[in-house]
Amino acid sequence: MEEGNRTSLTYFILVGLTENPGFQPFLFAVFLCFYVVTVSGNTCIILAYRLCSALQTPMYFCLANFSFIEICYVSTIVPKTLANFLAEHKTISFRGCALQMYFGFLFGGAECYMLAALGYDRYNAICFPLLYNTIMSRKACLQLVLGSYLIAAGNALVHNVLTFALPFCGSNRINHFCCDVPPILELACADTRINEAVLFGLAGCVIIGSFVFIMFSYIKIISAVLSMRSTSGRKKAFSTCTSHFMVVAIFYGSAIFMYFRPKSAYSMYQDRLASVMYTVIAPLLNPFIYTLRNNDIKVALIKLIGKKSQRPKIIIHCG
Repeated sequence: MEEGNRTSLTYFILVGLTENPGFQPFLFAVFLCFYVVTVSGNTCIILAYRLCSALQTPMYFCLANFSFIEICYVSTIVPKTLANFLAEHKTISFRGCALQMYFGFLFGGAECYMLAALGYDRYNAICFPLLYNTIMSRKACLQLVLGSYLIAAGNALVHNVLTFALPFCGSNRINHFCCDVPPILELACADTRINEAVLFGLAGCVIIGSFVFIMFSYIKIISAVLSMRSTSGRKKAFSTCTSHFMVVAIFYGSAIFMYFRPKSAYSMYQDRLASVMYTVIAPLLNPFIYTLRNNDIKVALIKLIGKKSQRPKIIIHCG
């Protein structure tokens, strides 16, 4: 395809979850509720950490940053999806598509590493309780968060450069509800084997690498918990770790399904459903999983709500 024709492409059309116009208002209402609940729930976790002195620990520092990433992640995808549900022309500009994909990979990758950081935190708390505050110092926590963003940013940049340097010809219809590498590669009129290899390799480093690290941490954690003599200690440790593991299962299960299948097995309908799981459903469930199964956060939120009318100070002693 000639350079002039390639650069003339100024927008894409996002097919969305369904092309049936009768379902669009219903999906808009459902996704709007999901978005509001997700942002509100994760914001509550951040506020609980910021305003409650009892939660000023490394675990809740990582959890608050994880909630912030979740808010950014859904805000990268869902607002445009909501707009397209009601729009007659479901378009996204070439630059807008590139930005959406970049920030999707940025916050998605950062989420993988923050889940690994949460697993590392629980590993140190349970396996090395006497050294926990030394290992998970404020400096170490900041390095984990900053490292998550930097590595994810580099990964996102590589995908964007390789994907949008391709020539596009023919249809500009992206068979998806957001801009992602696999459906965009379907539109390229060039050999995409290098892109697919890079996607598989980097996704392996980010998704599989962090997942294996989490599993290794949990093998050590389970071994340490089973050796505890205190029944209450085992129960508390399992409760905290189960919450984290539920989040890991939802997020990684759908992400692995999306990015680690042979091209011959691709089904864009299945890919859209898998993408909904890790871009919408997982961030929606995370606040419920962490609050309903975490007594510390439940107590903190109840006390914060109870003191709302009393104009609480910046730091509330919830313990």
